Amino acid sequence: MRILVVNVNTTESMTEAIGRQAAAVASPGTEIVALTPLFGADSVEGNYESYLAAIAVMETVRNYPEPFDAVIQAGYGEHGREGLQEILDVPVVDITEAAASTAQFLGHKYSVVTTLDRTVPLIEDRLKLAGLDARCASVRASGMSVLGLEEDPDAAVNAIVAEAAIAVAQDKAEVICLGCGGMAGLTERVIERTGVPVVDGVAAAVTIAESLVRMGLTTSKIRTYAPPRPKTFKNWPLSSVPVLAGQA
Repeated sequence: MRILVVNVNTTESMTEAIGRQAAAVASPGTEIVALTPLFGADSVEGNYESYLAAIAVMETVRNYPEPFDAVIQAGYGEHGREGLQEILDVPVVDITEAAASTAQFLGHKYSVVTTLDRTVPLIEDRLKLAGLDARCASVRASGMSVLGLEEDPDAAVNAIVAEAAIAVAQDKAEVICLGCGGMAGLTERVIERTGVPVVDGVAAAVTIAESLVRMGLTTSKIRTYAPPRPKTFKNWPLSSVPVLAGQA
């Protein structure tokens, strides 16, 4: 089984970290291929960058040259999952939805701890669109930028733990979801400091994707995610630059 795990930003070191986290939980025989989009921002922290990332992720996957069995979109609260489901015949799993759905097996309410406050509405919207908002106690911002997570992991853990503690004490959350693909690898440290289950979206997405493939299930092609109708696209694609891929 081969699973593509696609980072939404163009920071290669973050792609590598996401790939390592995915490979660490993958079953024997599952190959994880971590991909960096061929264009876009070095971090995604708003609507403009998110919409650009959605196009970049779709084009990166569409141009991947080898067969694959599932795709994971490794961006929290980002756009584009629906487009991937239209153009692909394999399961597509978004880490936002994977983390939230997994958290609901572990406690009555969950909270998400993310990066900057400006990303909170995007995550809230994604959870609502996916029908996963009813048991979400809160979405809290740690104040760390996406790139800051990588630059200072200790500060990142401290900031995440501080917000997670408030979510548990005040919002009555029983499970914490790490609200950024760049937080991959911090799970154990946050669990130690909070004492509650902590769900990493990348890890959750890998196990869900593997399960869907093993059960022979994929996205319905009736109505909502039917393949795009044949059309003429003016001045598209914008570039023929080869896809940048890193294999974990």
